[in-house]
Amino acid sequence: MSTFLTILLGISLAAVVVVLMLGISAMGKGGEFNRKYGNVLMRWRIVLQLVAVIIMVMLFFVNKG
Repeated sequence: MSTFLTILLGISLAAVVVVLMLGISAMGKGGEFNRKYGNVLMRWRIVLQLVAVIIMVMLFFVNKG
């Protein structure tokens, strides 16, 4: 279970980084893409960060026992 959660944590952290970079580049460029997707990307970043934190807590409790 610990190995599965570790892999899942790595995937979720990579997803956070990808969405963060997309959001930052959208804000940097501005224009129509930013108006259409800027807030959506930042909301997805927050959701993915929440998922990563939940996985970290689960991993902590699995490894504690």
